[in-house]
Amino acid sequence: MEHIVIIGNGISGVTAARHIRKLSDKTITIVSAETDYFFSRTALMYVYMGHMKFEHTQPYENWFWEKNRIDLKKGYVKTIETKSKTLHFADGDTLQYDKLIIATGSKPNKFGWPGQDLDGVMGMYHKQDLDNLEKHAPSNDVCKHAVIVGGGLIGIELAEMLNSRSIPVTFLVREDSFWNGVLPSGESEMINRHIKKHHIDLRLSTNLREIKADENGKVKSVIIEETGEEIPCNVVGLTAGVSPNIDFLKGSDIEVGRGVKVNRFLETNIKDVYAIGDCAEQREAIGNRRPIEAVWYTGRMMGETLAQTICGNRIEYKPGHWFNSAKFMDIEYQTYGWVFSERNKQDYEQHFHWKHKDDTKCITVAYHKDTNKFLGINTFGIRMRHEVFDRWLTEERDVDYVMKNLQEANFDPEFYSHYEAEILSAYNNTLQTT
Repeated sequence: MEHIVIIGNGISGVTAARHIRKLSDKTITIVSAETDYFFSRTALMYVYMGHMKFEHTQPYENWFWEKNRIDLKKGYVKTIETKSKTLHFADGDTLQYDKLIIATGSKPNKFGWPGQDLDGVMGMYHKQDLDNLEKHAPSNDVCKHAVIVGGGLIGIELAEMLNSRSIPVTFLVREDSFWNGVLPSGESEMINRHIKKHHIDLRLSTNLREIKADENGKVKSVIIEETGEEIPCNVVGLTAGVSPNIDFLKGSDIEVGRGVKVNRFLETNIKDVYAIGDCAEQREAIGNRRPIEAVWYTGRMMGETLAQTICGNRIEYKPGHWFNSAKFMDIEYQTYGWVFSERNKQDYEQHFHWKHKDDTKCITVAYHKDTNKFLGINTFGIRMRHEVFDRWLTEERDVDYVMKNLQEANFDPEFYSHYEAEILSAYNNTLQTT
């Protein structure tokens, strides 16, 4: 029986295992050192905030794995010997495979800051990070102050988590406005104001110089690069992005760049070795998409696609139109298609921006300035339907059509206020004055 070994039990690896089982009778082993079973990584914040228990983050009951004959091996893979198709583990164990799927996900970026490995310094990505946070910041009696370094989506999640336990937070963001490498300025500035409204000490254009230790080797403060200011704290969250978790592949014959290099079929340079999810790096660009996408749904899609190939139906990975969603404290964010920040904007890209007077709702619509073709939309505080925008992008609708039919895309619950008429009026006024 062909043995499929999957390193990593995140969304990519588990989806691949589930779909291989649906399609075949192959032997399947998932290798992981993090937790016994797959859990929803995006739900970790809600465990800390008291909305659920950790066991609620497991999408499958424990009997699911045995029933579906998916074996788990707990351990760290140290090296891979591709000629003999053997995994070597840190504890000395070995495991043979016929086909290998690398789905090891991401790890928090560290930039060589002095003190970055001290007790009380953590990312917010793994189950171990949650345990660490619970240990060092169970309450504001134990943790008097926390510092977060890095202004992405994980950073703002961690700020919200600490805020929920009334732990004062200083938030160090290198850019001059929050996430402005991704968001257009109107949106980024609205989020700046929203963070400050939650009594979080947001420091823009600010870098970390070092993390200082007390006499027990625990965090006691951070030093700001620009001013030399020392900020006392008990916890430091490093959330300056993530990078592929592939250190164990150094020295192997599997080709790596920032991630594991794969073609459109998710195949590496070595026969019978594949990579999916956050750790996979596309050799060839797929439209405007980045070569590495640390996004939940693309990991799931890669797992589904690769399962077909593993089971004899070799198909190309086609992620379709870009979309994503997140939460900035209590403002929900969705993006469909492409809306670039001023820093990354295409020459042909024109934006229409509308913001509600309550400063918690806005949209930005991107379109081609010459053809009026709709390119994408960002929406904050107003829920929009993915399938509607996906269809409009496929049909290559023009921006006028999209603006006139925005109501069709609205997904807010019954009795919520609707803003489509106000948005359309603002859009028409903009056209008349340009």
